[in-house]
Amino acid sequence: MNKIVTIEEAISHVKDGSVIMVGGFLAGGSPEKLIDALVAKGVKDLTLICNDTAFVDKGVGKMVVAKMFKKVIVSHIGTNPETGRQMIANETEVDLVPQGTLAERIRSAGAGLGGFLTPTGVGTIVEEGKEKMVINGMEYLLELPLKADVALVYADKADKFGNLVYAGSKSNFNPIMATAADITIAEVGEVVEIGEINQVDVKTPGIFVTYIVNGGKN
Repeated sequence: MNKIVTIEEAISHVKDGSVIMVGGFLAGGSPEKLIDALVAKGVKDLTLICNDTAFVDKGVGKMVVAKMFKKVIVSHIGTNPETGRQMIANETEVDLVPQGTLAERIRSAGAGLGGFLTPTGVGTIVEEGKEKMVINGMEYLLELPLKADVALVYADKADKFGNLVYAGSKSNFNPIMATAADITIAEVGEVVEIGEINQVDVKTPGIFVTYIVNGGKN
């Protein structure tokens, strides 16, 4: 299977109503060209799983401004005032999740786990509607996995099988999100031949990557 596709072919898998994960931390390490293409395409009623909603002019924030989401599941919205405005106006549902819990819920989906127990949120509004357990006298919340239809990630380098290498902080949410979706699309800065990447540098094995878009340096 040739995993290298055009941006247009890649984003054809994101349809109205899809649940998507997008890598990045305050837009750092986000797949900007895939995001721009989705804004131009105009898909709607999406559910976003992301660390944050970035900025109005960068990262997934551009999709927020375009009103492409019916719901966002994130740990932070403070850098994008448009997200807050849409939340207050009941235009977009915002589910705020503690950052570590968000990461672990995504990782659980990728690892095929049924969830995990955490004390984070006990005694706060975070526990509303969740199952609680007491273990060795301590209360825990059962947090369920988060999975997406499509994960959009960015990596600095990929080989043609899809083995991914991330530089610096680009390895924030990208590696775990790549494992937790039915389809994973990797926008990459450079594509090399199989065997040209040192195996110890690979953070996402190609088995998890469905499509590769050669987007150039980010």
